[in-house]
Parts: sequence; C-alpha cells; structure tokens
Amino acid sequence: MGKNIKTSVLFVCMGNICRSPTAEAVFRARVEAAGLAKHIAIDSAGTHDYHIGEQPDARTQRAARQRGYDMSGLRGRQVGRDDFLQFDYVLAMDHANLSILRALRPEQADSHLGLFLEFARSHAEREVPDPYYGGADGFERVLDMVEDAAEGLLTHVRQRLG
Repeated sequence: MGKNIKTSVLFVCMGNICRSPTAEAVFRARVEAAGLAKHIAIDSAGTHDYHIGEQPDARTQRAARQRGYDMSGLRGRQVGRDDFLQFDYVLAMDHANLSILRALRPEQADSHLGLFLEFARSHAEREVPDPYYGGADGFERVLDMVEDAAEGLLTHVRQRLG
C-alpha cells in the first residue's frame, strides 16, 4: 500500500458480486467526498470462488448507479489469508461469511474482524441480506443498510486517523 495510506478496509460477502462490492463502492464514495482517499485503502472480496474476475451483478450495478455509485472497475476476487495481514478491517456482510473468515484468519493477524453492520447507526440488523435471489427491492434495501454502515464506519475511521 502507498505511503500515505493510514488504514485499510476489506468488505467480504459470499461471491463478491452483490453486497461487498456495494459496500466498497459506497464507502469509497464517502471516503472520496471526505477528502480521505489518499489515506484509506478499500477493497472487497468473496469467501467463495464463484465469480472471480467478474463484474458485480447487473442488478447491483443498476441500483448503485441510480444512487450515483460507480462499480464499473470492480471485479470479483476471493479472500485469502494474506488479506488479514494487509487490511486493518475485514468486515463480513453476515454471520456465515464471518465464520468462514474466522477459520481462514492466520493466528498472527491483528486486523479487526467483524460484521460491517456493527457500524450502522439506524439499522438494528447485524447482517446485510443477500439480494441475489430476490427482487429489485432487495438491492435497494442493501444500499440503505450499506449507506448507513458506511457513514458509521467513516466516523469511526476518522476518529482513529486523528
């Protein structure tokens, strides 16, 4: 990572085509708007290898685009053990993926491992539901939850940066 980077965040879901790239795009937009892009590295990954190299789901991209988020450069990848050593925050979208991440995490890793919605302010849920098999409203709900948690995470990271 660059010399200006002070913290780094990795968002993780199952396939890295719906929830985690949404979180990456939303958080990146918030970080850029705050003028912190040079200080915060952001990425996303999936626990499974289903969609390596693929763009986010078309429905995900459409919903994000309608709210002004650009996902055109994002490509699916699978999380690896090195990610726990490279990222300060590894944030899962749900308990199932968090469990997989806990099993994968090397002992020497000191990154924060938890649920992304721990940082949500107005959503009591702690899991971002997978919209893949649902309708368009599911993608909107994911965006609502992710926008909420992104604001809380940005506040948290800003306090950490000083």
